[in-house]
Amino acid sequence: MAKGEQKSAAPGTAEEAEGVAELSYEQARDELIDIVAQLEGGQVGLEESMRLWRRGEALAAHCSTWLDGAEAALTQDDPQ
Repeated sequence: MAKGEQKSAAPGTAEEAEGVAELSYEQARDELIDIVAQLEGGQVGLEESMRLWRRGEALAAHCSTWLDGAEAALTQDDPQ
């Protein structure tokens, strides 16, 4: 980094979300499980932890969208 330059607070945020929208629920869930295990293991540095955290947030939001859609489809078909 050149003198006078500053890193942004959340570098690469868009990159962490890249490709998430194309994942199936199961793919996103499995990747999220792997990320949680890595973070809980505590063996990654701060920058990598932040990258994993942002990717995990994108994956969790994607999974939530899938689940909300499934719930809506089920309640729509429920003839109460």
